[in-house]
Amino acid sequence: MSNDLRNFLSLSYEELEEKNLQAKKQRKERVDPGVIQEERIKYLTDEKRIKAVTVLFSDLEGRLHMLDYDKKFLVGSYDNLTFDGSSIRGFTAQRESDLRLGLDWSAFYWAPADYFGEGKVLVFGEVIDKDGSPYVGDIRGVLKQYANNQFKEKGYTLNAANEIEGFLFKGVDAERRFHETGTFEYVNTGGYYHSLPGDPLRAFIDASAEVQRAMGFENEKDHPEVAPSQFEINYSYSDVVAASDQIQIYKLICRQVATSMGLTASFLPKPVVGVNGSGMHTNVSVTKGGKNLMWDPKGEERLSKFGWSFIDRILTHGNDICLLLNASVNAYRRLDPHFEAPNQIKASAVDRGSMVRIPIGNEKSSRVEVRSVGPDANPYMVLYSIFKTGLDGEIAKTKNLRQAERFLPDNIYDAIQNFRSAEWTTSLLGPDVKARYADLKQGSADRCARLLGTVVKAPEVQFHHEVYNQYLWNQF
Repeated sequence: MSNDLRNFLSLSYEELEEKNLQAKKQRKERVDPGVIQEERIKYLTDEKRIKAVTVLFSDLEGRLHMLDYDKKFLVGSYDNLTFDGSSIRGFTAQRESDLRLGLDWSAFYWAPADYFGEGKVLVFGEVIDKDGSPYVGDIRGVLKQYANNQFKEKGYTLNAANEIEGFLFKGVDAERRFHETGTFEYVNTGGYYHSLPGDPLRAFIDASAEVQRAMGFENEKDHPEVAPSQFEINYSYSDVVAASDQIQIYKLICRQVATSMGLTASFLPKPVVGVNGSGMHTNVSVTKGGKNLMWDPKGEERLSKFGWSFIDRILTHGNDICLLLNASVNAYRRLDPHFEAPNQIKASAVDRGSMVRIPIGNEKSSRVEVRSVGPDANPYMVLYSIFKTGLDGEIAKTKNLRQAERFLPDNIYDAIQNFRSAEWTTSLLGPDVKARYADLKQGSADRCARLLGTVVKAPEVQFHHEVYNQYLWNQF
């Protein structure tokens, strides 16, 4: 059929950026949700060129799910969008499978038509249980409620920015086919900060950065990373829920752009041995009334007592929450001290082997950087566990925060054991969700070789929670 007969929305990148930045401003200024809902519904009703709304939500492991709703149907039924939760790992059992999706109208995005399709807009959903309450397995909802309570009760705004590294490999679906080939092929071997204009890695980074800019990310810098074919595209701070949403969109954008080029964007923490792995360094701060509570020009490393207490709690519970920050079998290959691995449970301004780093900062940028996070972890789980631990966890006052007396585990089995036995993780997630999450991680671990060895094994990719290969899971 000729495209002349169709009239679907397709905005320029400049128009997209303007709309997304305006939506981001509303979110930052905490515009009343009812006002935003009314505005979005009116927009959808009036904009005849929109055919569908893509609703996004994440499962317990952080895998992104998407449903397309016909626009006219959604406008009339947005308060009763049901779906079957029993088909999603970590959600409900078959006997109690009905769940609903509420729409977070403030998390509304206009996306480039060349990568997401014409006539579509995106909005994040909130999973709702049968009784109308927030679903306990929807960690995005848990994080949002926690952040809102911190603002209402203490005036705290939780801020985050993540530095997400990934690899670009030759071929479409390189991860899904790894069990057949046993190898990943680099597209570039230039190294840190070096990629010639127009080569595949630079073209991929440029295209991904353009899409992110159009979607309101407010980019800062982008570059090849230390390992061959490795990349990082940095963008600005956001409130904690928006920052988590942006991680999901970031990875989706990278995968879409890579696929369009006949390549694969991979966020496995250590897809190739012998070179640096990929991390998701997580920078966090807390503000109150516009004041950065992490900053103290007279404090040690110019960090306030509030900031040092935050670090103390993170280090105290470092082994408890390691499984939440490093969520896959493959992630423990990255915690290798030979490649700047942040596996030492200590804080430092300079030592990049520390679990927590204190970057150089000023009154605006002072922050804490948690380095021991894999890029394949559930971003909502990561930021929820970091903030709740840093604000509400236990403090070990006698510990030297700059001296590593303990180390993070080098395998997922120890991490699972630490997670299961910790009282703190029960406080974080509740006994039901904690058990479900541990069982999911155990299921992945049991499908893989117990010893990591020196070669990436097919099962640690094949049964990885972010690799879209449900057919292979069912063959186990």
